[in-house]
Amino acid sequence: MSVNYVGLALVLNCGSSSVKYQVVDTTQDEPLAVGLVERVTHHSEAIREIIAQLSEPGSGVDLSMLTVVGHRVLHGGEEFSAPTIIDDAVERTIAQLAPLGPLHIPANLAGISAAREAFPNLPHVAIFDTAFHSTLPEEAYTYAVDRRVAAEHGVRRYGFHGTSHAYVSRETARLMGRPTNEVNTIVLHLGNGASACAVKGGLSVDTSMGLTPLEGLVMGTRSGDIDPAVTLHLARTAGMTPDEVDTLLNRHSGMMGLTGYSDMRDVNAAIEAGSHEAKVGMDVYCRRIRGYVGNYYAQLGHLDAITFTAGVGENDPVVRAGALAGLEELGIEVDPERNAGRKKEPTLISTDASRVQVWVVPTNEEREIALQSIAAVS
Repeated sequence: MSVNYVGLALVLNCGSSSVKYQVVDTTQDEPLAVGLVERVTHHSEAIREIIAQLSEPGSGVDLSMLTVVGHRVLHGGEEFSAPTIIDDAVERTIAQLAPLGPLHIPANLAGISAAREAFPNLPHVAIFDTAFHSTLPEEAYTYAVDRRVAAEHGVRRYGFHGTSHAYVSRETARLMGRPTNEVNTIVLHLGNGASACAVKGGLSVDTSMGLTPLEGLVMGTRSGDIDPAVTLHLARTAGMTPDEVDTLLNRHSGMMGLTGYSDMRDVNAAIEAGSHEAKVGMDVYCRRIRGYVGNYYAQLGHLDAITFTAGVGENDPVVRAGALAGLEELGIEVDPERNAGRKKEPTLISTDASRVQVWVVPTNEEREIALQSIAAVS
């Protein structure tokens, strides 16, 4: 998709209790406005508050100049594989996907409905977290379960963080001075939610999250990969219901379950204070990333770059070093001095001798949503 269209976009990321927004002018590097409405009970009220904030003198935004409203939507299922202009039929189809994202999709829809009512004369575009991964080959997205059951219930790998992986992989190629279609990259989006993506010439060919955002890497509160029989074991031996297991794996596992902390800053502080549990938790976290790097290196066949992004990836040098430790034989060498500290700007952290470049590139999902939304209506 071309990302060179010019316009002014209002980007909305609607959660169950908050609405994040940005106003993005694609001719400028920085957003014109950034905001957050919290304690949301009705999304229509949140949208009215956003309009009020952007209408204040000195906001720097002329709402009459908006080109499009871009909406982040968690899951596109098999129905949506590209940015999609929203009409009533599209809303109804997104609603049917709610079982794939019961915590997110209803809130996404509530925000879409409220925004369409508030801005009836503007086009609205849905940008799906899963869409970038629509290029996964069949052998990458297929689970080895009964085909009839899988087809009937939409059981397959969809992947998430697509807007981040798209933006960061393209930005990495630009920083390397090479066309996107010539660069193979492993993107490590490490935040409270975390995922890895193998990007071959600008296309996602494998990713760690699956049917839901639970699969893959160890995360702040999510387990990532486990033996699926663990869920059955807990049901049989602990008497846990499906909802209780779901809560355990999504909210009380990952680094929280291993160390008692979901914030990596707290984990690092606990390690420095001598906590064995925190050290083991960090080792598990980094070992899982290393395994995915090796897997995707093999799948790609040739690797040009590894890029860290998101809250942990951009700010935690301990994780960056630990995740790639011992991979020198694969041509991956991190320079300790270049890696030190938080990175607010794109930074090359590999040694000059490293065959594979290692980058830290701050993600900008809102800008990516704006670019894709403007392109969709242009």
